[in-house]
Amino acid sequence: MSWRTALQLVRTSLLAGALVALAACQSTPEPDRTPPAEPPAPIVETAPLSVLLGTAETRGHSVYVADMMTGKSLYEENAEALRFPASLTKMMTLFLLFEAVESGTLSLNSELPVSEEAASRPPAKLGLKAGSTIKVRDAAQAMAIKSANDVAVVVAEALAGSEEAFAAQMTARAKQLGMNRTRFVNASGLPDPLQVSTARDMAILGRALKTRLPRFASYFRTREFRYDGRRYEATNKLLGKVRGVDGIKTGYIRASGFHLAASARRGGRTVIVVVMGGKTGRARDREVTELIETYL
Repeated sequence: MSWRTALQLVRTSLLAGALVALAACQSTPEPDRTPPAEPPAPIVETAPLSVLLGTAETRGHSVYVADMMTGKSLYEENAEALRFPASLTKMMTLFLLFEAVESGTLSLNSELPVSEEAASRPPAKLGLKAGSTIKVRDAAQAMAIKSANDVAVVVAEALAGSEEAFAAQMTARAKQLGMNRTRFVNASGLPDPLQVSTARDMAILGRALKTRLPRFASYFRTREFRYDGRRYEATNKLLGKVRGVDGIKTGYIRASGFHLAASARRGGRTVIVVVMGGKTGRARDREVTELIETYL
């Protein structure tokens, strides 16, 4: 049996065990609402079985709090346990997009083409039409604020030619940043049993976004944006409600529970707080708020 066939069998088994193909939405739905159905996860054959990190716990709870400037851990709970990252994935998609702008590969006004593949992604999405284009600045807002899955694929294809190739770049960049228990297989965070990370790794990524690419910090603290005549509110409900909170990203799929990576600054100190696997959006937000109050 080839490793590619074996990888496909592993994914099929994990899909059944983790129940990640039921239904999901990246826009943090209310717990009593049924999210839109998710399509079956595509088969990705970009790496041998040896890179498989393990099986993430369904709705597993993890916490990590760190000082933003030094990276020093302030509090940990299951920080290295594997989790499904959901839309926290888009922090890496944005990281690579912002690096492309910094390097001059793209500008904020560059037009990115929308493929049929990108347009076909399930919500949350902007509803982009195949054959259209979207500017980099709008794409960044759509991912940071709306958590748009179709836009994540647009960016992936623009930077790497395909989402599969881009996922390999995401994983490689994660390793360079010290995210040693993270593997990406898509750009959005839509369900796949092989897409895993940890609370510690997501804190490393959030810190890298804030400290290495400060020029783009405003994308994460913006509470709303308008595109094509429609208004979109930020999925991060702590913005403007909890003193000092200035980003970063929410995430949700059924297998993951409710995630939030949040940064907050008070009195010259900044922390990054990651909570993964909240039972509800409100419970997650309450826990993040309590951690901010404790460690700032």
